[in-house]
Amino acid sequence: MDWMPELIPNWINGEQFPAASGKEFDNLNPATGERICGVASSETPDVSRAVEAAKEAQPEWAALTPVARGDLLREVALKIRERSEHFARIVSLETGKSFCDALGETDAAVEMGMFVAGEGRRSYGRTTTSAVPNRAAMVVRQPLGVAGLIIAANTPIANVAWKVFPALLCGNAVVLKGSEDTPVTAWAVGEVFHEAGIPPGVLNIVQGLGPEAGQPLVENHDVDIVSFTGSAGVGRLIQRIAGERLAKVCMELGGKNPLVVCDDADLDVAADTTILSAFSNAGQRCASGSRIIVFNAIYDKFRDMLIDRTGKLKMGPSDTDDFGPVINAKQLASMVEAVEGARESGATILTGGKRLTDDEHKDGFYMAPTIIEDARPSDAISRDELFGPITCLYRVKGFTEAVELVNDSPFGLTAAIHTKNMHRAMTFMNEVKTGVISINGATYGSEPHMPFGGLGQSGTGWREAGTEALDVYSDWKTVYIVHDPTDV
Repeated sequence: MDWMPELIPNWINGEQFPAASGKEFDNLNPATGERICGVASSETPDVSRAVEAAKEAQPEWAALTPVARGDLLREVALKIRERSEHFARIVSLETGKSFCDALGETDAAVEMGMFVAGEGRRSYGRTTTSAVPNRAAMVVRQPLGVAGLIIAANTPIANVAWKVFPALLCGNAVVLKGSEDTPVTAWAVGEVFHEAGIPPGVLNIVQGLGPEAGQPLVENHDVDIVSFTGSAGVGRLIQRIAGERLAKVCMELGGKNPLVVCDDADLDVAADTTILSAFSNAGQRCASGSRIIVFNAIYDKFRDMLIDRTGKLKMGPSDTDDFGPVINAKQLASMVEAVEGARESGATILTGGKRLTDDEHKDGFYMAPTIIEDARPSDAISRDELFGPITCLYRVKGFTEAVELVNDSPFGLTAAIHTKNMHRAMTFMNEVKTGVISINGATYGSEPHMPFGGLGQSGTGWREAGTEALDVYSDWKTVYIVHDPTDV
C-alpha cells in the first residue's frame, strides 16, 4: 500500500520519527495473521521528547480562544469525513472487522469531532452574586497542561476521537499512546491533524508497547492528566503510579454488563438485541452484554432462540459476515483458557467455546461465539471481563432476584432490561448500580453528546463524551472582581 510507510513512526513536535533505539515490532492483521507493517517500539526517551514538545507548545495553544481551537478541530473532523473510506479501510485492516462496520466507526469519530468543535462556542462558566458589596463572582474553565492519553484497539478511530478532541478543545497539549494493535489508525489521524494546521507539539503520537511506552507516559511528572481506556488490572497500576504525584486520572475500565429478559418481553426483539450485545465487534466492547439474566418462565424458550441465532452467525472480515476476529493471539488464548476454566468449574458450554480452526479461519484470531450456562455468580467467568464473543446465561425466579444478580458484580458500566412493564423499567433504572441504563435496547450504543462511564471497577467516576468530557480535561478557576462604584 503506497500510502502507508513500511514503519509506522511517532509524531513528535510536528515531525515523524522512528524510536530512538531503532527498535520495532510487527503489526498483524488479526483476520489473516499476516504482517501489515512494522511499528516504532518507543521507550522512555521517545516519550520524554514528546512530553517536552507538548509542554513547550501548550501555553500558546491555550492562549487561543476556545472558538479558534474548535474551528481547527472542526476542520480535522471534516477532513476525516472526506476520507472516511480511507480510514475505514485502515480500521478494517488493523482490527479484522468488516469495512461496513469500520465505516460506521469512522462516521462516529467524525460526529464526536463535530460535537466537540461546537463546544468551543459553549465553553460556559458561571457568574453569581457575592455576599461582599461591590464584588462580582464568577467561575471559568482553565486547561490542565499536558494530557497523556492511552487508548484501546477495539474501536481505534473512535477511541482517538473520544479523547483527543476534548483534550485539545480545553487548551491542553496531547501525547497520545496509540494502541500497539492499531498503530496505523493513530498515525493516520496524526497526519490529518498535521495537514489541518495543528501547531507543532500540540498533538504528539507515540507508538509502542504498554510497559515500554505507556508506563513512562504515566510516570512523567510533566503530564498533568492521564486518561486511559482498557482493563481494570492496568487501570489499577496507572492509578497507583499517577497517584504518587497526585496527577488527575480518568479511566474507563470496561464491564461485565447484564441484560435482563423479563417474562413479558418481546422475545424476538430481546433475542436479536442479546446477540448484538454479546457478539457484535467480536464482543470487544466495554459495554458488551456478557451476563444474560432470564426469568425462569421463559428461560428454556429464550435459550433455544439464542442458540438458534448464534448458530447462524458468520465470522469473517467481509460485509456479509456478522463479526470478525479478536484483536490478537494472546487475547484469543486467554478467552479459550477462561472458557475451559468455566467448564472445569461445572458450567455447560451450549455453543462455541473454542478457537475456529477450519480452513477459512485457522490463520486468523477467531473465537467461536460462545454461550455458557450453569456458571455460578461467584465464578471467574461471571466476574472477569473477557473482551470477546462470550456470554453467560443465568436463570432467575423474577424481578427482585434479577436486580440482585445485576448488582452482584465488581463492575458497573451498563445494563439493559427488556420488559413491557413501565413499573419494572423505572424500578430497574432506580435500583441498578451502573453508569448507563437501556430499556428494551442493547447494552451498548453511546452517543457523542451523552456522558459515558461507570461505577466500581468500570472507572474512576469521570465521564467522557458529552459536555462532561470538558470536566475531565479542564479545571475550574474561581474569580472575584472588586469594583468601586464611586470611582466612575
